[in-house]
Amino acid sequence: MNLVIIDYGAGNIQSLQFALKRLGVEGMLSRDPKQIQAADRVIFPGVGQAQAAWQKLNESGLQELIPELKQPVLGICLGMQLMCQHTEEGDTPGLGIFPLEVKRFSSELKVPQIGWNKVEQLKSPLFDGLDEDYVYLVHSYYAALSEYTAATTTYGILYSASLEKDNFYGCQFHPEKSGPYGQRILKNFIEQSTAE
Repeated sequence: MNLVIIDYGAGNIQSLQFALKRLGVEGMLSRDPKQIQAADRVIFPGVGQAQAAWQKLNESGLQELIPELKQPVLGICLGMQLMCQHTEEGDTPGLGIFPLEVKRFSSELKVPQIGWNKVEQLKSPLFDGLDEDYVYLVHSYYAALSEYTAATTTYGILYSASLEKDNFYGCQFHPEKSGPYGQRILKNFIEQSTAE
């Protein structure tokens, strides 16, 4: 299994690499377009501020490559948000894979949301063999419910905990920090059949 973690300088990916190693998979860090295109699976991570991450993505020249990938691609946290059309955070454009607007939680809520939330209404192969359970989140922005919602969770409002469209998957939560449940999600992603 050739799995590439896109290395565009946005986020600490050590815990993700450890989680993959527990599954017997080496997550190779790369920003090389040829290596990314040749990978069996691609993970698009992200931690931090959207505008800064978008700038790094642009500097790496990967913003045009990622939407064209044909193998299974998983966006995690900010990575998922940047796969959307636009985010209110820093008025930042996204990759447009999911034609969605990422919005900030209401000022009435404590942000960022940090902690464990239950994922519900599971509709993706990412959740094969899993029941509704708790995952770890840390974020101030969210993708609203849409036809691409693959799982929901609630923090003040019901929103998308996971997205899916064709060969693209997104987790607002951190599967690599969500214990055995998150480990199974990563395993399911790794075992996805390649999109035609």
